[in-house]
Amino acid sequence: MWFRAIWWVTSQKNKSSALGLQRILGLKSYETAWTWLHKLRTAMVSPGRDKLSGYVEVDETYLVSSDNKKQGRGAEEKSLIVVAVEIKDGQMGRIRLKRISDASSDSLHGFAVGSIERDSTLHTDGWKGYSGLDSLGYIHKITKVKDKKASDLLPHVHIVVSLLKRWILGTHQGSISKKHIDYYLDEFTFRFNRRTSSYRGKLFYRLLENAVLIGPTTYENFVNRGEA
Repeated sequence: MWFRAIWWVTSQKNKSSALGLQRILGLKSYETAWTWLHKLRTAMVSPGRDKLSGYVEVDETYLVSSDNKKQGRGAEEKSLIVVAVEIKDGQMGRIRLKRISDASSDSLHGFAVGSIERDSTLHTDGWKGYSGLDSLGYIHKITKVKDKKASDLLPHVHIVVSLLKRWILGTHQGSISKKHIDYYLDEFTFRFNRRTSSYRGKLFYRLLENAVLIGPTTYENFVNRGEA
């Protein structure tokens, strides 16, 4: 059953849903399918994965998240996401996405150190939270908004953000739970970073390999996950 679940998830080009997994596996419980899918999303982050390197665009964006237990005003919130896109030979390479509590130097510098190799060139806008990246061992390139249109400022990040929001709209009806947003970011990153692979078997192998390396998780772990 797990092999079938992993093959189905990795054979979906853009999306996977708990309802789809429930139907494919013939599961009676939606909660079981939802939990299995979250377990696999957790395994989409490779332990000790390589950091981005070279020339990297970095920016933040807001994603709409929701609390399904709320109704009306207050049901939707915005989550701040930082996005890094590796550029090689003018083309987009790998990406990293992370939800952050704010756009302070502590949050943005922490993301850079955890996701991008030192000596890389980080291209950002003029937001003060990025100040001091050069002191951390990065080459910091700054382009201020007044110098270019927002969409042209960091074009590759803009493309990734547009694809992410379109993916959320198409797969999850435009909104996802705030306390589970990290799992969806992991899934989008996993799929995007392997978008050029035509060999589904390799993706199956990679997800299965990750799944046996991470610790166990339960339905209670997911539903009781605290919000940042």
